[in-house]
Amino acid sequence: MPSQSRLIPLIIASALFMENMDSTVIATSLPAIAADLGTDAIALKLAFTTYLLSLTVFIPISGWCADRFGARLVFRLAIVVFTLGSIACGLATSLGELVAARAVQGIGGAMMVPVGRIILLRSIPKSELVDALAWLTIPALLGPLIGPPVGGFITDTFSWRWVFWMNVPFGIAAIAFASKLMPKIEIDHVPPLDVKGFLLSGIGLSATVFGFTVMGRGLLPGATPYVLVIIGLVLLYFYLRHARSSPAPILDLRLLKIATFRAGVLGGSLFRVGVGAVPFLLPLLFQLGFGMTAFQSGLLTCAAAAGAISMKFPAARLIRRFGFRRLLIINGALASLSMAALGFLTPSTAFAVILPLLFAGGFLRSLQFTAMNAMAYSDIENPAMSHATSLYTVIQHLSLSAGVVVAAFVLEAAQFWRGELTLAAGDFALAFIVVALVAASSVNSFAGLTADAGSSVSGRTSRPLDE
Repeated sequence: MPSQSRLIPLIIASALFMENMDSTVIATSLPAIAADLGTDAIALKLAFTTYLLSLTVFIPISGWCADRFGARLVFRLAIVVFTLGSIACGLATSLGELVAARAVQGIGGAMMVPVGRIILLRSIPKSELVDALAWLTIPALLGPLIGPPVGGFITDTFSWRWVFWMNVPFGIAAIAFASKLMPKIEIDHVPPLDVKGFLLSGIGLSATVFGFTVMGRGLLPGATPYVLVIIGLVLLYFYLRHARSSPAPILDLRLLKIATFRAGVLGGSLFRVGVGAVPFLLPLLFQLGFGMTAFQSGLLTCAAAAGAISMKFPAARLIRRFGFRRLLIINGALASLSMAALGFLTPSTAFAVILPLLFAGGFLRSLQFTAMNAMAYSDIENPAMSHATSLYTVIQHLSLSAGVVVAAFVLEAAQFWRGELTLAAGDFALAFIVVALVAASSVNSFAGLTADAGSSVSGRTSRPLDE
């Protein structure tokens, strides 16, 4: 790949890694933060959802901002906002200050990752898109896997405040390299902001995601989470009605008429439900089911991280050899099987079995992500990239959150069915099988594609043998 095609993905990947790490390292630091700020863990967990809410509200507007003010400028400002929010989080002395700082971080995160992807899609030739997007897939998978042990180590060795402050050097480096190396991309005609659509989609999505996130966790009283979900879904219904008549909706659903984008969105959503559950279930399995420490569990999950990184090297060759349709079907089935197999691990299972399984699972999931992401944008014209990225990121965000909800629901249902208060090994087996089945159902979306779908990106055209 030419130097620009290599450096731009690395700059964006560093920002994505920073955002993903920040979202996961905090989980192990919550008790220390609660004790230091003089609050309880439940109130703190509820406070940290302000980041999720801020992220969900502002992701839909990210594409319009990139077009209106320039993608490079918005990307740099987003990193500045996220980094300043990180500094403020580390300086917080009360729960209120931490909540406000996390909200600022969320605004930066909502703009940083989608706008970075827009820059990549508009500046990299489609023939080199697979290699470029592979760099973005790796941090998305690494963050949830290595974040918890890193957060625990930093909190125990230094202070929870450094969990936030470690973002500062990443942010400064990303701003410097973006200013020097990223192209300035401008759009000639940008329609006015769809204010009504922004309000309906932002509030509707945030209410739905927040309701699902706190459901069953005792963070809100009674039926409040269910009411939030209902309100959110009603607002999203009104957004759908609004989008049909709007000439320039904030989330353009007309893009779903493009077969490759539709398959990437619908099939990708189902697959991400399964993938989103894995970082939630694995630490519980190893720590509660196998009696490991958080550090031991984190070391094991590094095998999956290694598998995800190793995918970067053969991804383009595999996609070129098999094409998107065949690879997504075969690899999607294998990745789903690897998820289901995790449920059959026991405390007596040898590391010689666990480590290769985790490595293979990380490789397969990372390859599937790379292929889905590249195919989804293969037939999107350059002017529509911002709208496509906003819609794709919103649905990606929802499906990953849904994975945790589905897994938690299955575990709680299994406990209730057995009439016990503690989790058993069979509960994890059931949860892994359920999310694996959801992920496996994604192959139906890919089976409807033509053999040469996304050939402008994969570099492979249909052959009689593929039909």
